[in-house]
Amino acid sequence: MKNKERHVFLECTECRNRNYTTGKRIRADYKLEKKKFCKFCGKHTPHREKKL
Repeated sequence: MKNKERHVFLECTECRNRNYTTGKRIRADYKLEKKKFCKFCGKHTPHREKKL
C-alpha cells in the first residue's frame, strides 16, 4: 500500500461483521461502500467503511 493511503475496514450492513480491509486515500472526503460477499450472511450485501 502506498504512503498516501490508509487502511479501512468494510462492515456488512446486515450482520455488522467486519469482513474486508482495503486502502483509501487519506484526504478523501467520502465514505467507501462496495457490494461484497458476506460469508456470515451467505449473500452479496453492501459493505460500508468503518473506523479501525
